[in-house]
Amino acid sequence: MTTSIGRFALASTLALSLTAAHAQTNPAPAPLLTTVEQKLAAGPAGSRFGLLVTTLDGEVLVSIAPDQRFIPASNTKMFTTAIAYAELPLLQRTAKGTGVRLETGADGKVDVVLHGRGDALLSSADDCKVDCLQTLADAVAAKTRHVRNIIGDDSWFPDERWGPGMSWNNIQSRYGTGTSALTLDDNELVVKLAPGAVGAAPGVQASGYYIIDNRVTTVAGKEEAIEADRMPNSRVLRLTGTVGVDAAPLTLRYGIDDPAHHAAWRLGELLRARGVRVDGDIAARHRPLTPADDPENRKGTPATLPAEPAMLAELPAPSLAENMVRINKESQNLHTELMLRRVARQAGSGSIADGQAVMRQVMTQAGLPATGYHFADGSGMSSYNRITPRAAVGLLGWIARQPWSMAWRETLPIAGRDGTLQSRFKGTILEGKLFAKTGSLNASRALSGYLTTRSGRTLIFSALANDMPEDTDAQATAAVDRALVAIAEAL
Repeated sequence: MTTSIGRFALASTLALSLTAAHAQTNPAPAPLLTTVEQKLAAGPAGSRFGLLVTTLDGEVLVSIAPDQRFIPASNTKMFTTAIAYAELPLLQRTAKGTGVRLETGADGKVDVVLHGRGDALLSSADDCKVDCLQTLADAVAAKTRHVRNIIGDDSWFPDERWGPGMSWNNIQSRYGTGTSALTLDDNELVVKLAPGAVGAAPGVQASGYYIIDNRVTTVAGKEEAIEADRMPNSRVLRLTGTVGVDAAPLTLRYGIDDPAHHAAWRLGELLRARGVRVDGDIAARHRPLTPADDPENRKGTPATLPAEPAMLAELPAPSLAENMVRINKESQNLHTELMLRRVARQAGSGSIADGQAVMRQVMTQAGLPATGYHFADGSGMSSYNRITPRAAVGLLGWIARQPWSMAWRETLPIAGRDGTLQSRFKGTILEGKLFAKTGSLNASRALSGYLTTRSGRTLIFSALANDMPEDTDAQATAAVDRALVAIAEAL
């Protein structure tokens, strides 16, 4: 998170630059476009670039394919967090934390039901201080010493664990873990792996929720090349490849397909550790996605949401504004998807379709044409998503005019300083003076935000690259960075 000093510096820079932007509205020198085109042409052959740079007032300074549509990757998160900021007071006021209750059956036996409400920060770590599953386990243990089933209920949102267009091979990774109203420990399974003797399998430690089929071999050296394979909805994780005998111990993270079931399983572990006898099964309750979860089918009729019974205990709702710092600084996919569904539930049923409807409403207010964007998810993992450089710049210009503009800008990574831009632009004129959202997906790189030039002007920019040949994404990123540095040096 940005420090108070960092926030003051950012606010001062942008405020001074806003004055400069009004005072200096001369267009960029004619040779600048040629220089920028040359910088981009040095990127991988066959790549497609789009770039638009404007003043805060909207004057176009550099324009290359501004209306072509590109896969935006995590630039999608700019749009999702923008609509969340536009709705933030209401979202925070109505937010709820995770709850737990006891449910007595006709036979008198007691089940524990864990209710998720979209909290992205629920933790069961040993060192957890706030928003801890242990707090709910303590409440159950104080009420009863014997339970039957433990049920994870994520029906706060409909069951849409993955957005359309996400590559299937990402599901097993931490970046494609399932989205659920009942999220715990970022819905990631942690595996710790330590090299063994040469020729032997390394040691593996995990929670026990997955069966680890360890086929990794320890070899000489320090390098590691480990591949993971798990079929969807399987709890068998196969590890193959090699790890060097001199390599440091590794911490590997993998996705979870049914987060509600996993959270219930983990609660069971915590209850047993507190001396509670658990006789039954671990189960999950989902709300199936239906046609009524699409606002087009409801035709103006309010969504019908399931009523919740009273809770035995519930945790406070976490700060959504603080969570958006993590979303944009770290490019956290799961938290972004949960934020989209929070917005969607406020407007309807909590479905992706409801989130898309809110997106269209807000983007229309921002003056963006419908042809300038399309989103199938909230995080940018979907290959169906599209934006134009003009739409991204239009969004950023609209944000700059909102009362929450500075708070939102502070969520962006800072070049050479933090987040996903920590290692970029170091030693250049843009170190500490470019605030932007990154994006990275197969054959897609994106960077959009604000930068301060040599003369002190603040500019809005969007640089998108698609269709790079295999293993050349880094070259495309470098070409974009060189082009932006050239712009900052010239203006």
